Amino acid sequence: MVAGTAQGLLLVDKPSGVTSHDVVDACRRTYGERSIGHLGTLDPFATGLLVLLFGRATRLATFIDGDPKVYDATVQFGSETDTDDLTGIAGRTAPLPSADAITGALPALTGELEQIPPAYSAKHVAGSGGRAYVAARRGEPVTLPSSRVTVYRWDIRAMRDDAVDVTVTCGTGTYIRALARDLGRATGSAAHLVALRRTRVGAFDVAQAHTLPDIMGSDTPPPIRALRVVADDE
Repeated sequence: MVAGTAQGLLLVDKPSGVTSHDVVDACRRTYGERSIGHLGTLDPFATGLLVLLFGRATRLATFIDGDPKVYDATVQFGSETDTDDLTGIAGRTAPLPSADAITGALPALTGELEQIPPAYSAKHVAGSGGRAYVAARRGEPVTLPSSRVTVYRWDIRAMRDDAVDVTVTCGTGTYIRALARDLGRATGSAAHLVALRRTRVGAFDVAQAHTLPDIMGSDTPPPIRALRVVADDE
């Protein structure tokens, strides 16, 4: 493939332990295209669908970035962490909630919400111009304003004494880590996220995605798909 000629879309199933930027860099080397964007990052511990846009297709991101995203998540009850997920340091603890408390809390966490982002996030800190996670790692107090997000639905897939497996359908900008934290508090307990997999972004499904070995370990990497945006009829 001639460098700089890749145009279109590639679906990648990100493994745990690598950053979304690592995936982008791997695709830059494989396809010889420097201009690659994506429709939403995933935390390093998370897995699942990354939608990558190549070349001129990056200009179409604003047309499809608002599509709903679907996640499979596991929320662990009993303690919070400073990152709101399993990678952080344990903090406040609380008794485990009942099953009724969990199901009863979900309606208040559905719809349009004012969500406080995690302290360890890429949000900019007012006044400093820096990222929140940089300040948090330095031990500085981080106070972030709430953001308006939309949670379309929760589906409980399994429930245990100390955890719940859920599928969350939500809009762009929603932090599933923050939802886990808030679910714990809404039940009178404490909670953090211990597993996260993005399965869908709009019309794109992780079942259609390629793994990193597919992309990097082959003399013939997966082809870039053409991307067209069709306006709705008025």
